[in-house]
Amino acid sequence: MNQEYARVIVNRIVQLCEQRGISVNHLADMSGVAQSTLDNLINGRTFNPQIKTLHKVALAFSMTLAEFLDYKELNEFNFEE
Repeated sequence: MNQEYARVIVNRIVQLCEQRGISVNHLADMSGVAQSTLDNLINGRTFNPQIKTLHKVALAFSMTLAEFLDYKELNEFNFEE
């Protein structure tokens, strides 16, 4: 996963946290994903979250993984550039 794609995923996580009024720390508790894992992703220290990590995050937001990944910014992402 490249940096731009990872940034799209981070934007989705941050947006959902803001919409639901929760912090990334609380998301870590809700999802069972290590705080350090989320911090590394959000702060650009890692660019390749595992699908199981994204699945846990989606479930914490009461979403399926498909719902989590189905949004405009990701759907319009061009992998060819």
